[in-house]
Amino acid sequence: MTLETVACIDDLRRLAHRRVPFDVMGYYESGSYSESTLHANLRDLANINIRQRVLAGAANRNLTQTILGETASLPFALAPVGLSGLAYRDGEIAAARAAEKAGIPYTLSTLSICSIEDVAAAVAKPFWFQLYFMKDRGFVADLIARARAANCSALVLTVDLQVLGQRHRDIHSGLTVPPRIRLATIGRTLSKPAWIANVLMGKRKTFGNVHGRIPGTENLSSYRDWIGSQFDQALSWDDVAWVREHWPGKLIIKGILDVEDARHAARTGASAVVVSNHGGRQLDGAVSSISMLPRIADAVGSDIEIMFDGGIRTGQDIFRALALGAKSCLIGRSYLYGLCAAGEAGVSKAIDILAKELDVTMALAGVRTIAQISSSNLEA
Repeated sequence: MTLETVACIDDLRRLAHRRVPFDVMGYYESGSYSESTLHANLRDLANINIRQRVLAGAANRNLTQTILGETASLPFALAPVGLSGLAYRDGEIAAARAAEKAGIPYTLSTLSICSIEDVAAAVAKPFWFQLYFMKDRGFVADLIARARAANCSALVLTVDLQVLGQRHRDIHSGLTVPPRIRLATIGRTLSKPAWIANVLMGKRKTFGNVHGRIPGTENLSSYRDWIGSQFDQALSWDDVAWVREHWPGKLIIKGILDVEDARHAARTGASAVVVSNHGGRQLDGAVSSISMLPRIADAVGSDIEIMFDGGIRTGQDIFRALALGAKSCLIGRSYLYGLCAAGEAGVSKAIDILAKELDVTMALAGVRTIAQISSSNLEA
């Protein structure tokens, strides 16, 4: 199989596994504990049936959508993915460029390999920056200031990582955040020499947003110790207010999976919430993102923009989320498989696959525009 013969996201996943070491793919694909929530995200989306309509005059379809007041060519953005610079050299830059070419937003993770400044220098249009709360408020304030200086158009505040959900696969391999490299992992990694050569050609080999900013983080061990000490279990809605004081622009709160939390988020003055369970990587046993989407949309959809994240692998999944109340979606693993497989070209392929699948689904469901998609397009 080559990129030219790839037909779906699962094909990109197969190519990714051929190219990228087993343990790195395990880090990207793992969920927490038994991974029941990770699998629920996929299962519950697949179990939603789309209503087929015929002779509905659905020619000349338009997939554009307004996201945070800006026109996007498609109703989705690329989600933040930590360590995506390990998928392909300068992976964050590659993904940002593919998103820019497609006319959709890209979100850079706090725990990226390329820094905010690296990505800003490589693209012409503003991107989003994802922020983790950390105990070191000076560092967090510095990150926000750097995002402002880079002209980032939105801040994506992730609020569901006050404690790290255990991922068994990561413990087995040692690819925690940051890594604890084991001999077995080294052996499996050496079986992918092309990947090694590719990644070594990248701009950076450590966390670009942390390097040089925190005293004493000169190596992976010191990174591990510092990041491990930064998760703040005392986080509260008051901390969101603190972020608002430092960030005057558009704020997206990511990690909302409860109606009451969604109401709190709407009261903060944020521009949007992302209905998300962190891709099944945090609270195992939590409900799927899609099962909560309609309830949250019904509760606060008139007060705040609703985005969706969790388990999207097809254009049909995007259609399902839009029908259940999301205005747009965040795509994570689906584009990451493309990045692993072929860098920027692979990300562009993933975006193209999802766009074409969404377009065909709209045609067969009898709708012409994103705004026309509603719960009436699903089977009861």
